[in-house]
Amino acid sequence: MTPDPEVLRLRLEGLADRMQDSLLAAALSPVASEGMDCAAALFLPDGRVLAQAHSLPLLLGGMIPAVAGILARFPAEAMQDGDGFLTNDPWSGGTHLPDLILVRPVLATRRVVALAATILHHQDVGGLAPGSVPTDARDIFQEGLRLPPVQWRCAGAEDAGIAAVLEANSRAPAMLRADLGAQWAAVSLAARELGALATTLGPEDFAAGAEALLARSRAMLAEALRALPEAQASAEEALEGDGLTPDSVPIRVMLRREPGPRLVADFAGSAPQTAGPVNAAASGLLAAGFALLRRIAPEAPVNHGLLDLLDLRLPEGSVVNPRFPAAVNARTATVKLATNALFAALAKLSPQPQAAPNAGVAVVLSIAGEGWMLTEILAGGAGGGPDGPGLHAISADVSNARNLPVETLEAIAPIRVEEAARRRGSGGAGAMPGGDGLRRVYRLLCGTAEVSYRGERHLAGAPGASGGGAAAPAAARIEHADGRTTHLPSKARFTWNAGERFIIETAGGGGWGQASDKGETEDGSA
Repeated sequence: MTPDPEVLRLRLEGLADRMQDSLLAAALSPVASEGMDCAAALFLPDGRVLAQAHSLPLLLGGMIPAVAGILARFPAEAMQDGDGFLTNDPWSGGTHLPDLILVRPVLATRRVVALAATILHHQDVGGLAPGSVPTDARDIFQEGLRLPPVQWRCAGAEDAGIAAVLEANSRAPAMLRADLGAQWAAVSLAARELGALATTLGPEDFAAGAEALLARSRAMLAEALRALPEAQASAEEALEGDGLTPDSVPIRVMLRREPGPRLVADFAGSAPQTAGPVNAAASGLLAAGFALLRRIAPEAPVNHGLLDLLDLRLPEGSVVNPRFPAAVNARTATVKLATNALFAALAKLSPQPQAAPNAGVAVVLSIAGEGWMLTEILAGGAGGGPDGPGLHAISADVSNARNLPVETLEAIAPIRVEEAARRRGSGGAGAMPGGDGLRRVYRLLCGTAEVSYRGERHLAGAPGASGGGAAAPAAARIEHADGRTTHLPSKARFTWNAGERFIIETAGGGGWGQASDKGETEDGSA
């Protein structure tokens, strides 16, 4: 008997969430175990996504083309129980090089009925700078080890040669091995549990239930799209340089609702690919498109049925779809600003009022000294909206990472966190104010450290909407021991010396609606 789609949805999403929990529990690197820079999902044997964990949209969307890239080289029908396949190649569907994607087949009655996949940001995979996110990289070869789709395990046995190559190219080989083991444990959990479910249902009924679940998502999105007029709207954002030059890098999108209904998102007119590393592989823009569809139909199951109604057009050789061998490690701000542009275009199309833009940045900070290394992700504020004020210091839209607890950071490195606070007043003013960013003050206690700082919104904050005010821009600076202050651009790589204070202030979200003449409290109430 074909399972009920809602029951199957809950079972699959619950399993994906248990995979995510397994990742967080077993990962060694703090960027994964504490920062949650990892994700898990389930796929059909043809590569269509079936269910996702409630984790990091940027990585969840990015897994879809990576699974397709693996299947193009290793067809599902040839996979055996216990096989494992790896890639991080942006031109095989990957995101950037620290993100390793691992796929394991799920079998029932000796047939591949599904695929279990995880993605995890590894602490270091080589390249110019510790952490493998050099803001001054000029091509992919300077960013670390690029792994095309390879078979890493055969019937459960690890390929020692591939393992040796991975570890030889990392500044933190033990951490890489441990985190890869966490990924394997998560997909193995899914192989057991989903294999048992598909065996109980029967492979044919399981497949029929999966198709019904995708059809349900497709129908729910179609219903939501019919509420939009058959029209088009455009929006634009811009990066503050590419890490090598300060020249603006525009990101333009035209959003059109077509009969069917279907949705076209066309990024024609966006900047050509850059010399610096802000280029985003196509997988990142798919994550942005997925975020748009989830905003339009928030109640729909998050699976490939949504993507059936999206026509995503990414000009080849552009900052949103670069040609090999472009540098791509700093793509996060590009994807987040592209998401903001999609949301802004939707606001022009939708008859319903939409929230103001989010901060449009997640600061990625990679620091390494003698014998230690860490990566931290710092959020900004969310935009205010008709339903309420924006949330403070929250990973929004395609982000869902967490900043490191102070205790964890100080246990890893000779760093004292002198302040970790909400950056009050950084959200845009309005009837529903934007959420504030955060403020972190670090002091290096001894030695020196190499820092890669990837930010955005240093020149102008997120705009408001419906009469709301713009947010405060971000800022970062070094206070030297001799009293001098060095203000950092939005992308920087530098040496940090003992005794110096490193101060980061992230951007807020835009305000929504005109502020009342009576004034309002910090949470937006009168």
